Amino acid sequence: MAATVKKSFDSPEETRSVDKGTVEILNLEGMQVMRATFQPGWKWSESVKPVAGTQSCEVAHLVYVISGRMALKMDDGSETEVGSGDVVSIPPGHDAWIVGDEPFVGIDFQGGGSYAKPQG
Repeated sequence: MAATVKKSFDSPEETRSVDKGTVEILNLEGMQVMRATFQPGWKWSESVKPVAGTQSCEVAHLVYVISGRMALKMDDGSETEVGSGDVVSIPPGHDAWIVGDEPFVGIDFQGGGSYAKPQG
C-alpha cells in the first residue's frame, strides 16, 4: 500500500533561477510539482530559451494560476491569456510572457521535471 506523501514549497527540494523568475520543485513519488514565480518583464524566449536551447518551450504544462497574468503564443500563432483561478493545459511549442505589473505565480503539475533545464 502506498504511503501519503506531504511536502511544502516552504522547503523545495530544488530551485532553478532564470532571468526574472524562479521555479521551485517538489518530488512526490516519481512526479515533480513546480511552483513558478515570474516577475513583470519575464518572457520565456528571453529568460529561459538560453538555458533550454530550443526555439520555443518544448515542455508540456498543466498549471493552476494562483496570481498574475500570462500570455501564451503557440508555434502555430494561436494566442491566449491566463490569470488567477485558471487551470491551463499547455502543449509543447510555445512562448509565454507576463502581462501587467503583478508577478505571476502558478503551480505546474506536469512540467517540473524538465523545465529550465538544457533540452539537448
